[in-house]
Amino acid sequence: MVTTGTIKIQNLSFRYDKMTSNIFDRFNLNIDESWKLGLIGRNGRGKTTFLNLLLGKFSYHGEIQSSVNFKYFPQKVVNPTQLTRDVLMQLAGVGEESFWQVEIEMDKLKIAEKVLDQPFDTLSPGERTKALLAVMFIDENAFQLIDEPTNHLDIDGRAMVANYLQGKQGFIVVSHDRAFIDQIIDHVLSIDRAKVQLFNGNFATWQKQYDRQNAAELEKQSQIKADVKKLTASANRVKQWADHAEGKKNAKNYRGQKNMDLDKGFLSHKAAKIMNRNHSTLNQIDDAIDEKQGLLRNIDKMPDLSLNYVKPHQEHLLAVDQLQVARNQRKLNQPFSFDLKRGDRLVLEGANGLGKTTILKAILGQANLIESGRINLNQVIRISYLTQNFAGLSGQIEDYAFGYRIELSSIINMLRKLGFERAAFKEDIANMSMGQKRKVALARSLCEQANLYIWDEPLNYLDVITRQQIQDLILRIQPTMLIIDHDLDFIKAVQTNVVELTRAK
Repeated sequence: MVTTGTIKIQNLSFRYDKMTSNIFDRFNLNIDESWKLGLIGRNGRGKTTFLNLLLGKFSYHGEIQSSVNFKYFPQKVVNPTQLTRDVLMQLAGVGEESFWQVEIEMDKLKIAEKVLDQPFDTLSPGERTKALLAVMFIDENAFQLIDEPTNHLDIDGRAMVANYLQGKQGFIVVSHDRAFIDQIIDHVLSIDRAKVQLFNGNFATWQKQYDRQNAAELEKQSQIKADVKKLTASANRVKQWADHAEGKKNAKNYRGQKNMDLDKGFLSHKAAKIMNRNHSTLNQIDDAIDEKQGLLRNIDKMPDLSLNYVKPHQEHLLAVDQLQVARNQRKLNQPFSFDLKRGDRLVLEGANGLGKTTILKAILGQANLIESGRINLNQVIRISYLTQNFAGLSGQIEDYAFGYRIELSSIINMLRKLGFERAAFKEDIANMSMGQKRKVALARSLCEQANLYIWDEPLNYLDVITRQQIQDLILRIQPTMLIIDHDLDFIKAVQTNVVELTRAK
């Protein structure tokens, strides 16, 4: 893009209706329009909200000044049954005579030209992602707001998009894929528990500084908590003195004292002085307690998660023999085989469009998807399935837990460990961010009693801290799992076996 200056944000404050505290509180920031800015933070902290504020979707207090147009990814496709060419022309705002600009970007993203003549909704999720990215940088006077571009992209696709964005400038990208974002950004905006911080550098630079800050704050915790304990004890003593003073507001308490005027005016005046002094002392102590506790609020803790895993007695849980699946009468993969044993963590790898999710559905009982081959699933074992499709979740968490016969206290405790703020428990799941919805579905799977976990892209939309929690949990518990995911660091850490899928001939 052609750089024209700075995006200036001054005293920005915002909160949603019914929220008791602001997501952003008198927030100031200057963004150079040439920056490649990575926006990171735990789910529910306001990353997508911040992008929507830049887009002007919400009313806010403060000021946002910019000379550029903001464009958001992923764009909303109004009619996905249209041909991909027509969808992209509408999104780019160009006609046939200028569509070559989009085709140049498509070529950089290695998108096959034939997809232009296919209905958009027949493309794989990865193909849709790359097609939508291809129209983002057509307008040279636009600043791109790119929200989770790696979701549904395979490993090769992520490398391709990273390489593509390396050649661009003037954007904010939200991503939790550590390897991906490290390659493409030169600044980091971190939305933490109690503050928003700007760092110069990439993700690795931010991680070092963030870890150092957390370590320094954690060192202070024991002393801060001890100070809070002492201050609380002092406050309790002052309250006792106040109660004692209140009890002396009648004449009989002053009997035996010489030269004492015992009229009601004197007693009220004396009691009022004591009460005012006590109230002043209490206010000072309360302020000191608030100040001390405020020092703890910006530490993002990473508690150990639990898993309701029951180690199966059977050694062989799932065998697949020369399996090939099909969708819409089209064969997706070359036949493959595997034998999943107790304690295995088997990863299905392969490019988008090879039918990995279709394979999981076939394993779970949709026999109409099987083109050829056999599936032998031990019928005694209990399976917890985490689907990649969770966007449509709605209702209260209590109802969601009840529907899966999970104790409400169990799922709430799990969500707290996953970084949910207390206010989020009262929200309709439909109004939650995608990351929060993913955590609700993930918490359900963690709480379900199971012998085998089948997880389809479990890390999509999850923040960096949660990804590390999941990885640590799997390595500690060693459950039996069948996994599809494209986070290279995660896969390398947890896998015991890999099945590499290839495209049907």
